[in-house]
This record gives sequence, C-alpha cells and structure tokens, in this order.
Amino acid sequence: MRTCLVLCALLAVLAPARAAFLDEKCLRYRGRCVSSCLKSEELVALCHRALKCCVHVEQCQNALIPPLPT
Repeated sequence: MRTCLVLCALLAVLAPARAAFLDEKCLRYRGRCVSSCLKSEELVALCHRALKCCVHVEQCQNALIPPLPT
C-alpha cells in the first residue's frame, strides 16, 4: 500500500514536467499545439493532452513539377 502511494505521488510530480517537455519540443519545431492540423500543415510531434504539433508546410522552390495554375 505504501509503495502504491509513493508511485502515485511520483507520477503526479512528473506529469507537469512531461507536458512542458512536449510543448517545448513543439516550439523548437516552430509549430503550434492544436487538436487537428490544417490542410497546409504537417504533423511533426505530439503535445500534451493528446494535441498535435502542426507546422506550416512551405512549397519546394526546386520542384520538378510546376504547381497547378489557380
């Protein structure tokens, strides 16, 4: 019983540290934590609370196939 209490206390202390680590990782990619990515974004990492780290995808400058005219 005592081991269970110590384990629960340890998990409660480490949970905020894990969330901060995941958000920091997303900021390093210059992304944003959202529930779903837009069509022009790519999923690059995971954030806390099951959110996704999305980064805007830029078009390649040296594309072999030219983009379609709009």
